Formats: sequence, structure tokens, C-alpha cells
Amino acid sequence: MSHPNGTRARREPLAKVQASFPDESDAQPMKGKLTLSLAGFVATAVTYGPARMGFGLFLPEFRDSFALSTGTAGFIASAGFLGLLTALAVAGILTSAVGPRLSIMTGGVVASVGLTLVAVSTDVLLLTIGVVLSLSSAGFCWTPYNNAAEKIVNAAWRSRALSVISTGTTVGVAVAGILSLLVALYGFTWRVAWVAFALTALAMTILNYVALRPVAGAATPRAMRHEIRTSIPTLSEFARIEAIPLFACAISFGCTSAVYLSFAVDRVASAGGLPGLPIDATPSALFIAYGVVGLVGLYTGEMEERLGLAWLLRFVFLFSLVSFLILAATPTIWPAAIVSAGLQGACVMMTSAVLSFWSERLFPHLPSVSFTVVLMAYALGSVVGPAAAGMVGEAFGMGAALLATGAISLLTLPILRRRLVQAA
Repeated sequence: MSHPNGTRARREPLAKVQASFPDESDAQPMKGKLTLSLAGFVATAVTYGPARMGFGLFLPEFRDSFALSTGTAGFIASAGFLGLLTALAVAGILTSAVGPRLSIMTGGVVASVGLTLVAVSTDVLLLTIGVVLSLSSAGFCWTPYNNAAEKIVNAAWRSRALSVISTGTTVGVAVAGILSLLVALYGFTWRVAWVAFALTALAMTILNYVALRPVAGAATPRAMRHEIRTSIPTLSEFARIEAIPLFACAISFGCTSAVYLSFAVDRVASAGGLPGLPIDATPSALFIAYGVVGLVGLYTGEMEERLGLAWLLRFVFLFSLVSFLILAATPTIWPAAIVSAGLQGACVMMTSAVLSFWSERLFPHLPSVSFTVVLMAYALGSVVGPAAAGMVGEAFGMGAALLATGAISLLTLPILRRRLVQAA
């Protein structure tokens, strides 16, 4: 795929530099490949499960324990996503300088500390610090696995390993929902769940310390780093008209998904919960559906082949719109609430997959850098969304805030013109 501004010309020197370094992946035993997949699976399950969505999952309990207003809750969530945005940038620097292991280890330690701080917090400040650290861990533990897989796993197995790693997100969300259900049914305090989250993060850190030993200190070679620096897309390349839908989708997706993760549970609980289910068990029902239906994201590639990228994206953002409309209008009707959560889970996982391969197609000469830039656009939307929704919710009610958020997905649809999207 040739870039109009000379992508092919820049790709060839980089390929030559890469070819000058031996591919050690074939020398790695199968055990190492499986260990990396398992370690990455657990890491994404923890950092993109409870660490990322734990605040929204337990927001009703946090409201009672810390007397949080809707506006304050929104700002805490946005602060957490700001931590994720910062961590994404730092992770790129660490991975380039000293390899993927340090970034992932940093994410594990940050997750352990942040989740522990939330578990023992006695005031809003400590709670906020814990939430920020917890969410930051997700930024440290996403993109470095692409780098680790290139060094440990051969090309034939790499896509499978990365698919296993990414699947940890939905499993982590579902398991967090199940744990919240057990806490509610057995009458434990929410702090018990967060202690369990912290212990799991510690175990994840240890597992990755062992699994990533082959790439400890495996920085990108100096010659390759120089070639990468000279191959980084310019601002004009990122501003290409074909990239407008990509970044618009990333920002829109970041905004809407962050609002849903932050306020969906609180919306249902504040409206009285789901009939026949203890109010404390409401979060589990929503997030189990969110995680289980989100597994449809594993088939994103197949659906794109059948529908085409433009139509796939239109369906995904329609899922998001309908999800918010249902939650705003009928938060206490069982089937409606479950459908809303399931649609949002499918939207999140499918969009995550699309952003990954879409950015690679548009910027094939440097896929890791372009994907990081796209993720930062996503994180930027995540920073703005919850704070804005919190302010609107405090002034006009959370139903209005959710309708306004759904409108963002609606306004994204006109951007998804086949002519622009298919240019990828």
C-alpha cells in the first residue's frame, strides 16, 4: 500500500534495518509463546477490566461512602482517563528506550498501588489518586505487547497471541461484574472487591516479570531507532483527509465509552435498580452482559469482510446510539438494560479492533506510532466525556446527559462516508 507522500520510499530503509537484526522468535520454545499470551491476557483483563471500569462499576457505593455529587464523579473519572492519556505517551517512550518489559511492569505496579489506594481510601482525594493510578495502568499495558510479540512470537503465531491478549478485556470486565455480584450477595463491603483486584494486579505483575524475561532491556536497536525517528509521519500526513474519519471515530468512541463506563451503573441504581435483584447487584448484571456480548469483537475482521469498513462502522455507532437511548429512557427494565449493556460491549470491542487495523492501513510505514496517536485521540475523548456528562447530569439529570452522549454517536455517522472510509 503506497503512501501518496512517499511512504514506500521511507519503508524500504526501515525494512533493511529490521532485516539486519536476527529474528529470534523462531528460537523461542512454544512455552514462551504461550506464557506471553497468558501473561498479556491477564494484564489486559486486570488493567482494562477492574482498573479501567472499576470506578463506574462501584460508583453507587462510592456515592454513599464519600458523598459524591454527579459532577464530582464525572471529574474523578475524567482525571483517571487523563492518567491513561499520559501513560500512553510514557509507554511509547519507555518501550522505545528500554523495551516493553519496563512499561508493562510499571503498569502492573501502578495498578496494584492504585487499586490498593481505592480499597483503603477514607476521603475523596485518596480515592481520586487511586482511580487515576488504576486507569493509568491501562495506558502502560496496551501497546507494549505488540513490541513484545514481535520479539518472542514468530509471524505465524503473532496474530493469535495478540488476539488472546486483547480478549482479556472482555473477560476482565465480566469477572469484575461477577465479583461485584458475589460481594453484594454475601453482604461484603465494596473494599473487599478492591482488595481482590489489587491482589490480582500484583499476581499479574509477577507473571509478566517472568514471561517478559526474554525481552528484558530489549530496547529498539540504535540504528532502527534512528530510522524510526526519520520515518515518523509529519503533521501533514496525520492531517490527510482519509484520516479524518479515523480520528473522529477515536475521539467519539473515547468520549461515549468513558461516559458509559462511568455512569451506566449509577443511572440504573439511581432509578431504583433492576426488579428482583438487590440494588447492590445491579452493576454485576450490566457488566457481565457488557463483557460477554463484547466477545463478538473477536469476529470484527470477518464482519468487515462481509459488510465493508464503512457499513461496519455505521452499525457500530448505531449500536452506541441505541445503547444510550435505552439507558436514558428505560433504565429499570431488565431486558432493556441488558440489551443496552450488551450493545455497548459489542461497540467497544469492535471499535477497538477497527481502530487497530484501520490505523495500520492508513499509516503502514509506522503502524505502532500511528496506533499510539489514535489511542491518544481516544483517550482525549475519554478525558472530556465524563466531566462534561457529569456537569450536564448535575444540571439536567443523568437521563439528559446520556441522551447528549448518544447524540455524539449520531453526529459521527455522517463522517463515515464510504468514499473517505474506503480510502483506507
